[in-house]
Amino acid sequence: MLMSASIYGADNEIFIDQSGATANIIGGLNSVAGSMTPLDLDGVSLTLDINQIGDTNKFLGDILGDNVTGFFEFDGNSNAFTIQVDPTNTYGANNSNFNVDVTGDSNTFTLDVATTSMASNTDLDWIINGSSNTLDFDINYDGGTSYVDVDGDSNAVTFNGSGYAGGYFYLDQTGNSRTFNIQQLSTLDNDWLKILSTGSSGTVCVIQNDNGSAVGC
Repeated sequence: MLMSASIYGADNEIFIDQSGATANIIGGLNSVAGSMTPLDLDGVSLTLDINQIGDTNKFLGDILGDNVTGFFEFDGNSNAFTIQVDPTNTYGANNSNFNVDVTGDSNTFTLDVATTSMASNTDLDWIINGSSNTLDFDINYDGGTSYVDVDGDSNAVTFNGSGYAGGYFYLDQTGNSRTFNIQQLSTLDNDWLKILSTGSSGTVCVIQNDNGSAVGC
């Protein structure tokens, strides 16, 4: 099953529920099957609920707007999630709330929020249960919260938080062979970070830097 949508305007609500034995695609960005056009959701006060059940599904595309509420659920293995939120600063991506709930293994998630702007009051929550999952997310924000709860082995979390007033990052992880690369680089050196990690082996790199000397992992 292939689905694609373009939504324009204000006060939109979208619910999509996919299940099946073969790969489903919503989107989008880097999609292949049938040469699909991009999933492009534009507007303010947008509520988006995506449920993908099964393996090798994809949710890909761009979301442009302020006051966006998104719930993304993935139950299965080898799924892909690649989303840009307001990459061209059309609205600014302010006051957005994103929740990603994952149960499964070997999933890949890439989320970029406000790539050329500074989103205010971002609230991002990841709940991950499974092994060998990869999370890579960037936020260019002016105040916000990122909470990541990961349970399982061989999971990787890469986070880059940039912007002006900074934000709060909290990682709660249980499992072995973990890999963390966490960077908070706000201009006002006003970042907060908390990590609780239980397990053995792995690589951890944490950087907080208010645009001072160049450092890296």
